[in-house]
Amino acid sequence: MRKLVYCIATTLDGHIAGPDGADPTGPDGFWPVPADYIRHLIAEYPEILPVQARTALGVTAEGTHFDTVVEGRRTYEIGLRAGVPDAYPHLRHLVFSRTLTEAPAPAVELVATDPVVRARELKQEPGKDIWLIGGGELAASLYPEIDRLIIKLGPLTTGTGIPLFAPSAGFAPRVWTLSEHVVTESGAVFLTYDA
Repeated sequence: MRKLVYCIATTLDGHIAGPDGADPTGPDGFWPVPADYIRHLIAEYPEILPVQARTALGVTAEGTHFDTVVEGRRTYEIGLRAGVPDAYPHLRHLVFSRTLTEAPAPAVELVATDPVVRARELKQEPGKDIWLIGGGELAASLYPEIDRLIIKLGPLTTGTGIPLFAPSAGFAPRVWTLSEHVVTESGAVFLTYDA
């Protein structure tokens, strides 16, 4: 069975974006993206690079981890505001939204139904794992369904911002098993945890 994997960058204090929810790695972002971090992504997770980065870096690798990406509307709208209606055309792309009525890109699938039900259906389908890119609200909704965490821990703090899981996840402690870790010279740490 496929796994639902929350693969996300977070600060040391647990924030995936600033309070405004804007792209932390964008032109006005606060997130450092050093060369060794990019090299690791290209080598291990080329499929999670958005189309603009793949083009700029000459990345054509299909990737070995994911063939499907799921995200919430707010996360999806970051790309829309940047003029990118489908940041992951190399993956099956689902956007969970109860307010969007028409997908701005033909290959993007809008899902207005219960995220848990849809995630369970996706897990039963053949293929590679499913990448949950964010945001915190969708991650909170899917909290009990997440099978693996890949935390790209950045060497920075923000004080406040969008948390890894929105408070709507509720208090539901889960113990995770560290299955892999990579430390880059620039200080970013890639942590893989399994449920």
